[in-house]
Amino acid sequence: MTVHESVDRHADRNTGQSGGLPGSSGSVPDTEKGAKGDLLEGRSSQKADAVFRGVTVAAGAVIVALIALIAIVLVMQATPSLLANNVNFLTSSEWNTSDPDNMRFGILDMFRVTVLSSLFALFLAVPVSIGIATFLVQYAPARLSRSLSALIDLLAAVPSIIYGMWGLIVLGPLLVPLSTWLNENLGWIFLFGDGNVSIAGGGTIFTAGVVLAIMILPIITSMSRETIRQTPSLHQEAALALGATKWEKIRMTCFPYAKSGMIAGSMLALGRALGETVAVLIILRAASAPGTLSLFDGGFTFASKIASGAAEFNHPLPTGAYIAAGLVLFILTFFVNLIARSVSGGKVNG
Repeated sequence: MTVHESVDRHADRNTGQSGGLPGSSGSVPDTEKGAKGDLLEGRSSQKADAVFRGVTVAAGAVIVALIALIAIVLVMQATPSLLANNVNFLTSSEWNTSDPDNMRFGILDMFRVTVLSSLFALFLAVPVSIGIATFLVQYAPARLSRSLSALIDLLAAVPSIIYGMWGLIVLGPLLVPLSTWLNENLGWIFLFGDGNVSIAGGGTIFTAGVVLAIMILPIITSMSRETIRQTPSLHQEAALALGATKWEKIRMTCFPYAKSGMIAGSMLALGRALGETVAVLIILRAASAPGTLSLFDGGFTFASKIASGAAEFNHPLPTGAYIAAGLVLFILTFFVNLIARSVSGGKVNG
């Protein structure tokens, strides 16, 4: 046997063991193993995606169900009191629930005070918050921006009762000269006309609105800051390359891109202002006369009225009257979110 025959037999033996010849009983090639592994991994990934999707859908369904249950419970608890009410619930300013046999309660004044104080706070807080956010992102050095951002975010951690006491004891008296000047010189505007409480002491919607503006300022600033920061650098560089100044760059690129974030932050802050309880309860002075849509009115918001009437929660009918007021506040927050979605166009940014 020649050397060539020995080499050929050795090669044939190795080929048979490796399964290279057709019909051989060797092992499966590596390419087939890889294909099967990829197929198994793909099936496993699809199962994981299906499980994750099911979990997220279930989580969303739970939230929707909870909101629906809250609404149903509020309606069920409020209906007996609304049927026993002897005045119009929506147009009356009277609130007398001490006698279950003669229920007389309406939300007109509470609606006025709640909406007016919240909108006034939003009017004060939005421009200041956007200005602060723009400064922190576009103008301030990195170290100063981080320090100021942390300091502003800490305002959100201050308890409401502290804001209320500060507003009543410190800020209220300080705002009396300004309130008096506005009332005397701009009293022909209904917002600055005579209210149903005295300006002295500062227990008015004007003071409550300023305090609420300070309370919601961190929310708007935080969301505006983050959305402005996410403006693509290419957009900003393109504006500068076309000859825009820094302010023009911010106005033409950053603000349009961050618009929805600013609106979302503002609406979130408005919801916070609408539901604020303790601070408003401490600051606002009770009024004996109906409101006049003046910033120098007193009275109660929905939340502060419910908190002040906790002593009456010992009978189903008076309790249902306050629950009915809470139902209106619940619906009001839905309208606020609906307006926010329509204004922002349902977009996250851009």
